Amino acid sequence: MDYDKYSFVLASPNRQKIVKALDKEKIPSQLSKELKMQDANIARALRELTIKGIIKCINPENKRGRIYILTSDGKSIRNKII
Repeated sequence: MDYDKYSFVLASPNRQKIVKALDKEKIPSQLSKELKMQDANIARALRELTIKGIIKCINPENKRGRIYILTSDGKSIRNKII
């Protein structure tokens, strides 16, 4: 496991919630509803997690309805924090 990525997730409650919630592929609006978080907070956390390689968008060409999943590092981190 990459402990830099792990500590990055632990440093933010929003990032932790999103990693925990991505048990299967989801779009941002599903995460927003499920976690009762504002769209802007979801978007920021998704962007940060994508840059770090913890999650990835599987259909980046779409402007609406982008689908996010955990990478292998993301799955390891999720297993450790739940």
